[in-house]
Amino acid sequence: MTYAQWERKTEWPLAGAALGFLGIYAWTVLGQPERTSAALAEHAVQVIWILFIIDYLTRLMLADRRGRWFVYHLHELAIVVLPILRPLRLLRLLTVVSFLQRSVGGALRGRVVTYAITGTTLLIVVASLAMLDAERDASDATITTFPDALWWAVVTVTTVGYGDLSPVTPTGRLIAVGLMVAGIALLGVVTATLASWLVQKVAEQDEANQAATRQQVAELSRQIRALRAELGGEDSSAQYTESNFSTVRNR
Repeated sequence: MTYAQWERKTEWPLAGAALGFLGIYAWTVLGQPERTSAALAEHAVQVIWILFIIDYLTRLMLADRRGRWFVYHLHELAIVVLPILRPLRLLRLLTVVSFLQRSVGGALRGRVVTYAITGTTLLIVVASLAMLDAERDASDATITTFPDALWWAVVTVTTVGYGDLSPVTPTGRLIAVGLMVAGIALLGVVTATLASWLVQKVAEQDEANQAATRQQVAELSRQIRALRAELGGEDSSAQYTESNFSTVRNR
């Protein structure tokens, strides 16, 4: 089996596993299940984690240049290594973004827009869950409900920062730093995409104007050629008539 074949066969199952992990994590954070249910959820998370490890190792073995592949896929190594720390388990959701990269069409702008929309939605939801999980048991916490966490995530990712809600635990502040950096990157992506779209529209309009100008020039050239041909025919007829008149007069 080749690298491309493995990716095609596993992209949907891995995306489903990543979304399944999101559902399980959301349920454990929002529902706070009892010991037995929590243990089952933890086992399900471990199974999903093993799937990601198998996928990573298989693609590493199937890669043509393993050293180069390893360097360019360090973020995927983080997905399978760092989640031994509870808050960083959310890195597994990057599998959804990787799936979108392989399934979206080849247009660069289409990929960027898809990344921006999907990444923003996932980022806000995941950061809200992680922040609530890290903060609600702290004695002086201000983020104690999911709506509060969701509001905080939206305000932070848009770089507005009202300051009405803020993390107090070290884990919560680490999540906040990651969300701030992601928000800055997101604004850059949105700005670049909008600028690229405007440049494309201007270029398309310019090309349309140039095409219309070329068509008008071609039509004008055709009319000039027709006029020259018509004038040339009239000159020939005049010369023929004058020649006949001279012949008759000489007789």
